[in-house]
Amino acid sequence: MNAQLENQLRAAKMAAREMMTLDTTDKNNALQAISEGLLAHKQDILDANAIDLKKAKENGITDAMYDRLTLDEKRIEALSASVKSLIDLPDPVGEVIREIDRPNGLKIVQVRVPMGVYGIIYEARPNVTVDIAALCLKSGNCCVLKGGKEAITTNKALMHIMLEAIAGIVPEGVLSLIENNDHEIVDELIHANDYLDVVVPRGGAGLIQFVVKNATVPVIETGAGICHLYVDKDADLSMALEIAKNAKLQRPSVCNAIETILIHKNVYEDFLPPLRAAFSKVKIYGDERTCEVIKAEEATERNYATEYDDYIVNIKIVDDVNEAIDHIYKYSTKHSESIITNNQATADLFMNALDSACIYHNASTRFSDGGEFGFGAELGISTQKLHARGPLGLREMCSFKYKIEGNGQIRE
Repeated sequence: MNAQLENQLRAAKMAAREMMTLDTTDKNNALQAISEGLLAHKQDILDANAIDLKKAKENGITDAMYDRLTLDEKRIEALSASVKSLIDLPDPVGEVIREIDRPNGLKIVQVRVPMGVYGIIYEARPNVTVDIAALCLKSGNCCVLKGGKEAITTNKALMHIMLEAIAGIVPEGVLSLIENNDHEIVDELIHANDYLDVVVPRGGAGLIQFVVKNATVPVIETGAGICHLYVDKDADLSMALEIAKNAKLQRPSVCNAIETILIHKNVYEDFLPPLRAAFSKVKIYGDERTCEVIKAEEATERNYATEYDDYIVNIKIVDDVNEAIDHIYKYSTKHSESIITNNQATADLFMNALDSACIYHNASTRFSDGGEFGFGAELGISTQKLHARGPLGLREMCSFKYKIEGNGQIRE
């Protein structure tokens, strides 16, 4: 293993022992210091980000990915506020999940404890560096972060600011950034079973699948988002249009943006023209009926199975809600789906029948986010079922253990 990486992992493993008993006040003081440090060094962050953005443009990065990479004053202030918001959330460590009194006098208490050391592998978005660090601090965990080369200058600046802020408040080694961009480093990280308790990949489908298929460290699969919006025959079409615009156009590069819009056969002729006008800068792939009403390219199986992260969308006309459900089962990554309808029975069928982590009725999929769920930030959005799914907040970042009190009991 790379010597520098092993030193970082060893330091994190040692720090994790101290974090098990760290006082909530110290955690909150560290968060407060980070929040203030981000604002105090705003210009340093902007300068570092400008270097990454310049290189990204020279390398032909897409507009959507450029947006993911960008930090401006407003986003830095939002990052600072997000970190500060965690201070007011309950500390999950030590929370009693359940208590059991056995007939033999044993008292069993199940309590929440830190997971230990997280290895986070992510692409492009430098805000993840701060979000994950803050969540790990509050939940008593340590993290070793491996960001993408596109954001390396920004990530280094952010990590420097955070480490300077928390010095003397929490153990050394709690937070660290891997600056080596060699591909072999990722491979070593996902096989570091002696040091890491869990690995979380955040990024495109290629990165996520590489980690899932190759890691020996336990993996929480997150992020890949082929999300769907179904416009039912009983939908308020003006509401549907506004939700579609928000779910696709607000930030197309994020995992909770929609990639496919399914429209009931009874309303597509009325809905498609205003949708096409609102999606003027969006490339549309559609089925035969769609292409008869608006200008669109013919959609293929590959289109429906693609997460674009860009101003591209698929449209398909369906005969009923059951066909919409069947389509979603075939192509969804089990992230987020939404139905627009005023028929509660249809909404109930859609929400109960589907197996995705987040299912909406008359709302945008863009709310699949830790902050919007009241969790503060999020570790990621889990699309699997072990050990948690959906936006992963402080509680989901913990494990648990049992404390058993006795007075001399022995098993017969």
